[in-house]
Amino acid sequence: MSTATKNIMIVGVGGQGSLLASKILGYLLLNEGYDVKVSEVHGMSQRGGSVVTYVRYGDKVYSPVIDEGEADVIVSFELMEAARWMKCLKKDGQIVTNTQQIDPMPVVLGAEEYPEDLVDKMKDKGVKVDALDCLKLAEEAGNIKAVNVVLLGRLSHYFDIPEESWHKALEANVPKKLLEINERAFELGRSA
Repeated sequence: MSTATKNIMIVGVGGQGSLLASKILGYLLLNEGYDVKVSEVHGMSQRGGSVVTYVRYGDKVYSPVIDEGEADVIVSFELMEAARWMKCLKKDGQIVTNTQQIDPMPVVLGAEEYPEDLVDKMKDKGVKVDALDCLKLAEEAGNIKAVNVVLLGRLSHYFDIPEESWHKALEANVPKKLLEINERAFELGRSA
C-alpha cells in the first residue's frame, strides 16, 4: 500500500521537551517502515522562545520542511503557539494542543495581553482542535516535564499504529529511570 507523505509540526516554547517528542515520533515512524525526515527549527529556544520541529513521513520523503497549508497535524505544547502556527495547517488538518499558557516576553513586560478563548477562536475558523490540560496529566503521572509524552499519548489517537509500537519508541528514547513516569504519562494522554 502506497503512503503519501504526511506532515506533522511540533510547536512549543523552549524547554518543554518538543525535541524529545519529535525524536520519539521519528523513531516510531521509522520502525513502522516509513521514510522519515525530521527537521528542527530553533528560535530563542534557550530563552523560552518558539521552537518548531517538522516530522514528515511516507514512502519517500525528499524534503524535511513543511510549508504553509501543508501540515496534516500540528502538535502544540502551548496554546498561543497552536494559534500562531495554525496557518501551516491543511484545510482538513488537526491540532492537538496542550491548554497550558506561557506568557511570551511582550505579555511579561505588560506591552500586550495574552489572547483569551484561543481554542474557541481556532474552532470558529473551522479548525479541528483537540485541547487537553497536559500539564495536569503530567503532574498526575509524576513529573511536569512529561507534558511532551502526554501529548504523544493524545496524538496516538490519530494514527493507525499499535500502542505497543509507541511504547517501544518510548523505551528506546527515554532514560530508563524516567521510563515508568513517561509510560504513565503516555497512557494518561491516550485515555484522556
